Amino acid sequence: MPLRFRPIATATALLLAAALTGCSEGSSEPSEAPADVGHIHGLGTNPADGKLYVATHQGIIVVNEDGTSKRVSDNADYMGFTVAKADTFLGSGHPAPGGDGPPNRGLIESTDAGKTWKTRSLGGEVDFHALEYAHGMIYGYDSTNGMLRVSKGGTTWDERAQLAAVDIAVSPKDPDTVLATTEDGIAKSTDGGKTFTTGASPVMVFISWAEDDALYGISTTGALSRSADGGETWEAAGSVPGGQPQALTALDDKHLLAASQGGVYESRDGGETFTERLSTSED
Repeated sequence: MPLRFRPIATATALLLAAALTGCSEGSSEPSEAPADVGHIHGLGTNPADGKLYVATHQGIIVVNEDGTSKRVSDNADYMGFTVAKADTFLGSGHPAPGGDGPPNRGLIESTDAGKTWKTRSLGGEVDFHALEYAHGMIYGYDSTNGMLRVSKGGTTWDERAQLAAVDIAVSPKDPDTVLATTEDGIAKSTDGGKTFTTGASPVMVFISWAEDDALYGISTTGALSRSADGGETWEAAGSVPGGQPQALTALDDKHLLAASQGGVYESRDGGETFTERLSTSED
């Protein structure tokens, strides 16, 4: 049956509430100093330089292989972050403290690896909490209106199903297969997000679909699972360190990036082991 919009509850709701905590004050200019990292909204690697980029409440942070990091953007709140291609990032969120612009930034885009951003569409109307770039399309979860939106070029959008979700993932093989994490479990669409099934166990908060047989998900406790059949069945894959999960990006079938209250962690063995890449300043 189609999944209708309703409030998110229990542990998933608490986790989402934590993700919506207000921004910290700070400079609106990029900083060469070591990055002060608070809540994390997104992770990705830039094909242009191979470096790790982290979207946070305080801006976009680049992490070097030697462990050093710096903020490359202003200190706006960047949400729904995803790397579309070399040096091209997509996001959403809210302006820097004291900054100009509407409180909800709609779809924003950077073509210089996160240094500067421009509004592409829906500025002042929408806050995307999850964005995916797949099959030449942009899939976005519009948290303002509780719906999935899909766009070919990022300027005009098709409104798809209404649902209460935290994260979305798109099949690497089929552009019509979209998954969403809900309070009841993972909801599935096979028509490009026009309709979704009711969420089914297990309950995941964040999911990422790197390859057809490599779908990963994190539970509210940080337990990492993997599905080889598009979410029909799951196997335990490991545990993300650092407490409450905040983001997940699978780069391929073994290479994972995960964020938690403790920081950003990387696995190159499918979640069996993790190495810390960046620590947070959260208490």
